Amino acid sequence: MASTSPYLPLSASIDLPKIEHEVLDFWQTQDIFHSSVQMRQGGESWTFYEGPPTANGLPGTHHIEARVFKDVFPRYQTMKGKYVIRKAGWDCHGLPVEIAVEKELGFSGKGDIEKFGIAAFNEKCRQSVQRHVGAFTEMTERMGFWVDFDQAYWTMSNEYIESVWWSLAQIHSKGLLVQDYRVAPYCPRCGTGLSDHELAQGYESVTDPSVYLRFPITDGELKDLGASLLVWTTTPWTLVSNTAIAVNPDVDYLVVRTKADPEKEVSSEVLVIAKNLVELVGSSYEILRELKGSQLEKIKYQPPFKFIDIPDAHYVVLADYVTTEDGTGLVHQAPAFGADDLQTCRKYGLPVVNPIAPNGEFEAGIATVGGMFFKQADKILIKELKKSGVLYKHQQYEHSYPHCWRCHTPLIYYAQPSWYIRT
Repeated sequence: MASTSPYLPLSASIDLPKIEHEVLDFWQTQDIFHSSVQMRQGGESWTFYEGPPTANGLPGTHHIEARVFKDVFPRYQTMKGKYVIRKAGWDCHGLPVEIAVEKELGFSGKGDIEKFGIAAFNEKCRQSVQRHVGAFTEMTERMGFWVDFDQAYWTMSNEYIESVWWSLAQIHSKGLLVQDYRVAPYCPRCGTGLSDHELAQGYESVTDPSVYLRFPITDGELKDLGASLLVWTTTPWTLVSNTAIAVNPDVDYLVVRTKADPEKEVSSEVLVIAKNLVELVGSSYEILRELKGSQLEKIKYQPPFKFIDIPDAHYVVLADYVTTEDGTGLVHQAPAFGADDLQTCRKYGLPVVNPIAPNGEFEAGIATVGGMFFKQADKILIKELKKSGVLYKHQQYEHSYPHCWRCHTPLIYYAQPSWYIRT
């Protein structure tokens, strides 16, 4: 009895590579992809934007995975009768490209690029991103991802760049483009900010100094008692631009007088600390006052360094984010180097003072640490704190610190003027 199956019989020995090439040849000679798109012209549109690859390196398995998903959804919508234009793209910008070219040229940073010449360096990058276009195209066709390479866009083309500027012009004309400060992770070696996604990729375990400091109060009843605010920080280098001290308005604080210990050469002193953390000063102390954080607001103090003149600053501010989980319950504020600090100090109209240059070094005019990389300045500053009598306690602190995932340089939280789109 003859078979009624609508399918052709299959040979027992199948040459899969041969079949693959036959199918690919049929798709190409008959222009199947473009025909499938044009057949739906006039139908409901379904928009597809390809997040384009960068072809400065050979394609990997992660590119195959991404392209599978990029093919499935447009193909499904096309099969439902929708008109889906699938334009390919090539990403020609970004630090990965620049760093790869830097390595090829033996460069170690921005200064080498400027000596080489920005135009010449850009040309090297332009050549780099076109290096493996053929390999990406072949891989894409072999795996059956239907996308239009004939009309592909290049992010380095003048047409594409012009379209971006046009879009920004439209946004600006509507009053939606604004310039403001934002504290963001910044790599001083690469000279660029990092996204939150990039930040999460580069944490490394490090040992940093942990210091407890006395900030002498300079007005009011607490000054008459000779009291100091007791503050903890793991970033001594930020103390150069200390602007305020934050306390939680609802937390209970104590003003305590510690007992002298002649054997240990420890003098009696008056300190302000969160009630829940008072054990930090030891077991022998006298409570002189108990008050809410809100009662400390606007109390003035003497900053640990006077390398920079910051007018109308150096007083206690209130911030709900301050906790008593660790430290002293009093948080040093340097608005150029912390998002919470920036937000808190803005409420009080305090200035943003940034003594760190884009290369991560203190500005040359800063006393004691001028020209020094911010992380290397810690040791020098701690010596100065000890010499001036401000240092209460010093120990090493092991913790996870963000580093650039590309070059492993310690990151700095850095306030830079940036452009934002109102939404």
